[in-house]
Amino acid sequence: MKLINDFFEVIETSAGEAGFITRIKLNPNHIIYSGHFPNHPVTPAVIQVQIVHELIEKHFSKKVKLISMPGCKFLKVLNPNETIQVVIHIHFARNEELLNIKARGEDGANTFFKLNAVYQFI
Repeated sequence: MKLINDFFEVIETSAGEAGFITRIKLNPNHIIYSGHFPNHPVTPAVIQVQIVHELIEKHFSKKVKLISMPGCKFLKVLNPNETIQVVIHIHFARNEELLNIKARGEDGANTFFKLNAVYQFI
């Protein structure tokens, strides 16, 4: 199940040689939040990782597969009622079929996650 244009939408993206920054808007009415958790929605960690995955695929217009995740930290609860827009920073180093990324999600005042991962183009 793709989350883009359902769980979140892309507001704007700016790209450079070694990365890009994307502002997204979360959908606080998405069904995921009804179970996670009622009256206190929390964006699941796996969903935050999937957002990064989908943004990488969108940026490169290619499918990718997660190969490894040497580092991943979730630093603050991402509640869509408190933070509806999140800025995702993705820096990458491309090596043939592999893409080493460092990503973080923040709202300016708070950092919600940091992620180091290796993806393979498929």
